[in-house]
Amino acid sequence: MRIGMNPARHKVTDYRPARVTVAVLVYIPYQYGYFARRFDVLRLCFNTLLRHTPEPHDLLVFDNNSCEAVKEFLRDLQERGLIRYLITSSENIGKLGALRIIAGAAPGEVIAYTDDDTFFYPGWLSAHLKILDAFPNVGMVSGCPERTLFDHGIESNLRLAEADPEVRLSRGQTIPEQWEREWAVALGRDVEAFLAQVRQMEDILLERNGVRAYATACHNQFLAPKAVLQEALAGPWTGRLMGGMNELDNTIDAAGYLRLCTPERTTRLIGNVVAEAMVEEARRLGVPVEGEVWRPQTVPARRPRFVWLLRWRPVRWFLGGLYNRLFWLLSGQSGGWLTEEGRHQGRAAQTPAPNLERRGT
Repeated sequence: MRIGMNPARHKVTDYRPARVTVAVLVYIPYQYGYFARRFDVLRLCFNTLLRHTPEPHDLLVFDNNSCEAVKEFLRDLQERGLIRYLITSSENIGKLGALRIIAGAAPGEVIAYTDDDTFFYPGWLSAHLKILDAFPNVGMVSGCPERTLFDHGIESNLRLAEADPEVRLSRGQTIPEQWEREWAVALGRDVEAFLAQVRQMEDILLERNGVRAYATACHNQFLAPKAVLQEALAGPWTGRLMGGMNELDNTIDAAGYLRLCTPERTTRLIGNVVAEAMVEEARRLGVPVEGEVWRPQTVPARRPRFVWLLRWRPVRWFLGGLYNRLFWLLSGQSGGWLTEEGRHQGRAAQTPAPNLERRGT
């Protein structure tokens, strides 16, 4: 039975998708532990993104089952007309899983993807599009040059430099050390050890018709043609919550697409706290900063006597396994610790991660 007629019948919307869909992946499941100050990071990310993206675009947000306070924040942005598409998952489906849905849902022919801890500078999107339009067969364009990223997924870039007479390749160390230092801080790495590594490496810069780009890209923030991203993400659903991003880089490279980065820093990794340096940068650009400023705590001169106990292998094994199980329970993935991957993470927790492990890999 039907009473009356749907008022939308015979009407036509004047909406047309923009060329670019800016897509933000949000994941803040709770506000303690690692995520204690991540809400402040999220707000700074959106404040810079909204202020510094005047180009036509559709803003799509994928919420990977965040806590209620974050969901309310995102709903408010949508009600104010700042978010056009808001997709909310009932559970954390992982970064690759979210990327697959984003790639299918984005209406634009180009997707400007970002994690929710990126700082955007004025002109970031136009700088990305300039490189996309200047080079052939581009698969990814990022905005934060970082030297350790040259270690994978650059073969297509090198082949282009050899085959295309319009492309000039140069090597050296042109990325400022200060940028490398700030990258290490945002990753929580030992700064001096990180700098010691990058001083042994070199940058690779490409230039074509007066447009320059570093011959690498970063998967925490990038612009990509939607068709390229869909092609690279094709295949079986893995179910992995993290990891697989270097493989995505290599898949794009192996398909013959270029992975490039703006020569100037047009985006920046914030980290999981808003430190004083980020506050100063935001205020310099007139961007409002909400929440508390994070300041390093003074380390006690003497460690507690029982610290030696934490180095004992059986204790580290027990605490690592307990931490892993609590993570799965608190993140809503209560059965995850029963999987082989969950057991592996529990075993791995007893030894520290390599100092220079890249974020998201």
